[in-house]
Amino acid sequence: MQPEIELGPLTLQTFGLMLGLAFVVAGIFAHRYLKEIGRPPDWAYEMTFAAIVGGIVGARLWAVIENWDEAKDDIFGSLFSGSGLVFYGGLLGGAIAVLGWAWWRGVLDLKTLDTAATPLAAAYGIGRIGCQLAGDGDYGKAWDGPWAMAYPDGTVPTTEEVHPTPVYETLTMAVITWILWSRRHKLPPGGLFALYLVLAGAERFLVEFLRRNDRIVVGLTLPQLIALAMFVGGAIWLLRIRSAGGVPAPARG
Repeated sequence: MQPEIELGPLTLQTFGLMLGLAFVVAGIFAHRYLKEIGRPPDWAYEMTFAAIVGGIVGARLWAVIENWDEAKDDIFGSLFSGSGLVFYGGLLGGAIAVLGWAWWRGVLDLKTLDTAATPLAAAYGIGRIGCQLAGDGDYGKAWDGPWAMAYPDGTVPTTEEVHPTPVYETLTMAVITWILWSRRHKLPPGGLFALYLVLAGAERFLVEFLRRNDRIVVGLTLPQLIALAMFVGGAIWLLRIRSAGGVPAPARG
């Protein structure tokens, strides 16, 4: 755990470094995929920039709404705070921004959604490395297992040993990234993004049982409800593709 790195007079936040790395890796995946399907690979930089702007705005807005009782007395300060980035807000904001970019470019189609699938999985996994390094409160419940750990120097410290759930998510998303990348030309348009929804939804739904978020409906947390919607939506999408006799997408064009 290393929330900050001191380089002389310069202090670097490890979460910010991992966030930057996440977008770089996402851009590399998108660049390669766009080239393979015959679209300008430089569009990856435009997509990534749109995702950065939309993602940060969405994450901050979601955090303010989620913590309205604390934020309402200083909305401006809360919006521009350096902490409190919520993944699902970032996902929604980034998605809206990228879809807006795709509409502007005239490529608002299923191939654009597929372009985003692997980058989303990879970026999320790398982002969780940042959570682990920062000890920002995304760790799990108290546990006395063999790899339990405490976060006494984290930005949200705890001396109690807990599940290191960011590590679980990073490892799981690495596998999901590999699955998506290996199947990028084996599904019809839209199928890769549908598969991302199923796998990412299942991952977040399951890990929430080890995390400390409040249960709000039938014993489930808000992230679990959103993850369940992702899973069900993606599963229905894949079933519709299968029932329509979907065939593998070509590797080029």
